[in-house]
Amino acid sequence: SSDVCSSDLAGIFFAGYLTFQVPGNVILERIGARRWFFIIMATWGALSSSTAFVQGPLSFYVLRFLLGVAEAGFFPGVLYFLSLWFPKEYRVRFAASFTSAIAFSGIVGGPLSGLILVNADGLAGLHGWQWLFLFEGAPAVLLAFAVLRFLPDDPGQSSWLSAAENTAIASRLKAEDFEGERNLLRALRDPRVLALALAGFAHGAALYGTTLWLPQIVQAMGFSTVATGYVVTGPYLASAVVMIAWGRSSDRRDERIWHLALPWLLCAVGLAVAGLTENYGVELAGLTLAMAGILSAICPLLTMPSSFLRGTAAAGATGFVNTIVSLGAVVGPPMIGMLKEQTGGYSASMAMIAAGLVLSALIVLRLGPAMAPRPAAIKTT
Repeated sequence: SSDVCSSDLAGIFFAGYLTFQVPGNVILERIGARRWFFIIMATWGALSSSTAFVQGPLSFYVLRFLLGVAEAGFFPGVLYFLSLWFPKEYRVRFAASFTSAIAFSGIVGGPLSGLILVNADGLAGLHGWQWLFLFEGAPAVLLAFAVLRFLPDDPGQSSWLSAAENTAIASRLKAEDFEGERNLLRALRDPRVLALALAGFAHGAALYGTTLWLPQIVQAMGFSTVATGYVVTGPYLASAVVMIAWGRSSDRRDERIWHLALPWLLCAVGLAVAGLTENYGVELAGLTLAMAGILSAICPLLTMPSSFLRGTAAAGATGFVNTIVSLGAVVGPPMIGMLKEQTGGYSASMAMIAAGLVLSALIVLRLGPAMAPRPAAIKTT
């Protein structure tokens, strides 16, 4: 069916995405953010636009896989990059500001996609879906050159910071020095990293299951294609506000564990409400809670490895945790599609994802005390 097919395409994308998470972050640490982000954005944009001209299922599957490979290092790479600029008491709020772009893209992309699909169909002999891919990929290619021109690898290479500002940033980062593992292989065997990755599996299933299926769930309520694009902006708008406020709360209180567990529990409650009700208004409210919760959990989860690991180990561990998040993304959307085929609705899949998030919350709450970094050893002469 078309539902299962769309889920399989999502799974193929994430199969490529998860394969290159750790290598992507290691490359970033080796060659610098400016060149690596340029390569990612230019390649991703070109592949995305070229999807408009696929010929048959095989070429579509191959492009989806390559698209996942191209994008793999971007998100965890940016979170690691931010740790080079901001001390930990500011890190989650700025990571949340960056991640809120996911919500804002839903606010802009939902209505815009609907308008393109309806109004661009037949323009210059192309279908609406072809124009959708062309418009989606072009900005990434253009912005890649802006990154290459303006983005410094670290504060020391910036042309727009004064010497005093550079010194202040270096001093703030130096002041929070701690004993952290720098060896990548040992970091990937760290029980804390493995536990975060395990908890992240359910996060990935919920995150991508919710975001990828939200338009279809809303359309099943009886909305047209264009109206669906506008309706889905509600959950994304609420999520953007909650994400930024939650990130500031985490930094202000210098607390990460509960700021990760509570959004997962909020998402679980929202999914349970949406799955149990037959009232469309209540269902949409539940989905809004679920979206706000799962998006707000991203930054506390993926900034946590840099709180007890250093250098290449922190970069690689962040990529590894996001790899398992992506593995959840491979499983989640197809699972929703298959359960919908078998049951005729979304209730069973929402209940399963909610249960997984409750388990993830229990894992990080149990792990909490072990996540605190050890102070750096004082060297004596």
